[in-house]
Amino acid sequence: MALKQYLQFKLSQKLSPQQIQLMKLIQLPTQAFEQRLKQELEENPALDTGKEETNEDNFDEFDNTSDDINDNDTIDTDDINIDEYLSDDEIPEYRTQTNNYSADDDEKSVPYAAGTSFTQHLINQLNTFRLSDQEEEIAYFLVGSVDESGYIRRSLSDITDDLAFTQNVYTTEEEVEKVLQIVHQLDPAGVAARNLQECLSIQLHRKEQNPDVELAIAIIDKAFEQFTKKHYKKLMKKFNINEEQLKDAIEEIERLNPKPGGSYAGNNKIVEHIVPDFAIKIVDGELELTLNGRNAPELHVSREYNNMLKGYKDSKEKSKAQKDAVMFIKQKLDAAKWFIEAVRQRQQTLFVTMSSIMNYQKDYFLTGDERKLRPMILKDIADEIEMDVSTISRVANSKYVDTPYGTKLIKEFFSESMTNDQGEEVSTREIKKILETVIEEENKKKPLTDEALSKILKEKGYPIARRTVAKYREQLDIPVARLRKEL
Repeated sequence: MALKQYLQFKLSQKLSPQQIQLMKLIQLPTQAFEQRLKQELEENPALDTGKEETNEDNFDEFDNTSDDINDNDTIDTDDINIDEYLSDDEIPEYRTQTNNYSADDDEKSVPYAAGTSFTQHLINQLNTFRLSDQEEEIAYFLVGSVDESGYIRRSLSDITDDLAFTQNVYTTEEEVEKVLQIVHQLDPAGVAARNLQECLSIQLHRKEQNPDVELAIAIIDKAFEQFTKKHYKKLMKKFNINEEQLKDAIEEIERLNPKPGGSYAGNNKIVEHIVPDFAIKIVDGELELTLNGRNAPELHVSREYNNMLKGYKDSKEKSKAQKDAVMFIKQKLDAAKWFIEAVRQRQQTLFVTMSSIMNYQKDYFLTGDERKLRPMILKDIADEIEMDVSTISRVANSKYVDTPYGTKLIKEFFSESMTNDQGEEVSTREIKKILETVIEEENKKKPLTDEALSKILKEKGYPIARRTVAKYREQLDIPVARLRKEL
């Protein structure tokens, strides 16, 4: 087979390292962006925030004692231009700038006390029981198997096997069951249960007994499935009781805690605080958008690095050490310039995108009425500001905006559309809001089925099929009619 040469024209698109860096910065929320900024400042000494004055008098010149090199080996530093980041004025540029964001507005981290863990809390209670050495090891293992909700999610056979293989404790399921009954006596009530039925039963047996509690115990122990499915008529027939007695027993059950582990005060969990990336205010009937100042840091190239380059240019004899140092400086300066430009483009992209979203949903931001949300998809905003859909997605997926009606995730403003009976395009968010309102106002003794909800929406001008109503109901985390029934 003969070898042949031929030309081929090919069009391909590749992202530069700078573009990749910009895309990564755009998708970061405020707190993650601050961490990325801090990391870049630590890694690149040529990057400066401008919050500290530089002392030029303490600048050390390059060491000229190293071996001289030929003039032909010198580096052309004329292409390293940092004037756009540095000013020749004696007063630093950051001193002449205004910024509505103050350091006093920083979100301060809240210290959390190092309390006793949930597991240790249970172990401390076990020490008050008189147990044999083997029972104690089994009890400790069972406590260690309790999850943060307070349940043991594993079967006794698996626990028995693990005790043999990992703890060298050979026992039987009967003995593990016996020790488990002891663990069930620990606080909070219901801890170490294997399922919801057992958890509720443990809590009811610990309560002061009265007719209502006894009936509740019977319902949980003997008719749990009928209770969960709200077959109230079957329950009244099974236990030969009236509706009022059943209602009192259900009230006892509703007072119980289905997740006993979550009630332990020693579970010190750091709550995630949301830092809005934007703020929208209504000023004289008009919307005003601002970008969080923490997304707009004041960055410039270090003045000290500029002095290093000047020192190299002014020196008559160039040494090998100077050459290596200037090469290092050039790399750091380029990286600093790229990063500053990426941050600037990030600010511009965020502001332009959110401004377009705000104007598109102007009626909602002025009133707060979700029924006035217009149908909007990523492509609508992308076409308006002439950016790629992927860029809009990066902005919307992880950013929050502070509005007069609360802090909202930006992607919540996007929704599909459907046509009402008048031929108008309406947002599915509007339909979901109406559906939610109808369900809230229904008679809980006879909740509306999906078919009935579909008919009501059609009467309101939204021709939606029953299966679509079911889909929207599930998206709103609303159970079926049978599970919404109340006495």
